Amino acid sequence: MQQPEVVMIGLGYIGLPTAALIAQGGAQVHGVDINQNVVDTINRGEIHIVEPDLGQAVQQAVGNGNLKAATKAVPANTYIIVVPTPFKDKNEPDISFVQSATEGIIPLLKEGDLYIIESTSPVGTTQKMMEVIYAARPELRDKLYIAYCPERVLPGNVMHELVHNDRVIGGIDAASTDKAVAFYGAYVKGALHKTNARTAEMCKLVENSSRDVQIAFANELSLICDKADINVWELINLANKHPRVNILQPGCGVGGHCIAVDPYFIVSDYPMESKIIGTAREVNNYKSFWCAEKVQTAKLQYELEHGRKPKIALMGLAFKPDIDDLRESPAKYIVQRVLQNANNEEYYIVEPNIDQHHVFKITDYQVAYDKADIVVFLVAHKEFKTLKNPGEKLVLDFAGVIK
Repeated sequence: MQQPEVVMIGLGYIGLPTAALIAQGGAQVHGVDINQNVVDTINRGEIHIVEPDLGQAVQQAVGNGNLKAATKAVPANTYIIVVPTPFKDKNEPDISFVQSATEGIIPLLKEGDLYIIESTSPVGTTQKMMEVIYAARPELRDKLYIAYCPERVLPGNVMHELVHNDRVIGGIDAASTDKAVAFYGAYVKGALHKTNARTAEMCKLVENSSRDVQIAFANELSLICDKADINVWELINLANKHPRVNILQPGCGVGGHCIAVDPYFIVSDYPMESKIIGTAREVNNYKSFWCAEKVQTAKLQYELEHGRKPKIALMGLAFKPDIDDLRESPAKYIVQRVLQNANNEEYYIVEPNIDQHHVFKITDYQVAYDKADIVVFLVAHKEFKTLKNPGEKLVLDFAGVIK
């Protein structure tokens, strides 16, 4: 493989699909990940995550020599940063991974290179990374193109949405914006909307904060309806018959690498101004705690009524249906909390999208369902919707599987 055109730093749920897509378009892509197992898996033409159509794309890109993975970056013309931005104490965003990835490529940069951050970042991160680069390489000041372009894809449909969704692209200056737009225009069919870096950074945070607020309303309704003895699923269905009402579906909380995380980036920087956004986070976090308490109550009630410990099936660990992604999953939190309060009950942990877990013993969903006295639906996986009438089982449906 000759010198690649693109270096992709981070080969996770966004980085790998993006790298494969660019490579499919004919560009040579050098993917970088700190996990040697991930690197080896990709170089075999295989994938380490579950995502429709990704396996075929990676196999093809590796097979034709357009995609190669390694643990170190190499010289290229375009560098894309797609690494995690986790939390520090008090839900403050941690951009150290972005900075570390940036520092790793600084010695490789040359005049005319394009540097893009796709990682979800606090407002001002792109500007900060620009200063980090120029502090180390002052001779390159104003000679690089630096931009921010957040991903906006849905897990389970990433390969399609990377191509067809609109993108917001903001550079540190107009020339950087134009350069990044030209780059994405080679493989994105959706519209490319130009702005500046700070607005693009905030746009990503606002999109997911908006979803979090809407979900919080649905989750708050579910708490109210539980006390009012009203079927929340029926209520929302009826309310949505109004031509200007579109209430989302409640769940056991909010998870994933975006909606459960991004609002904190705003709240951390603008705590006095982000009252609704902050409260929505509290509501959605509380819903997970509430679900765990409902399981505990059901367990104790079963023991009183039947004089024995129940067998409990906890159905789902992923943060949304039909994927294997457990990041920030409320279902996983609930399972952990329920197990912390275990008292010799028999538990079956179910997640049909993964074969094994480093903490939980995974049980087949049909086996768990058949054996359980109490069935707790935490995620609306398609497999769960095929299960027959529960009969005498006690069912706690937090995901709308049976509605």
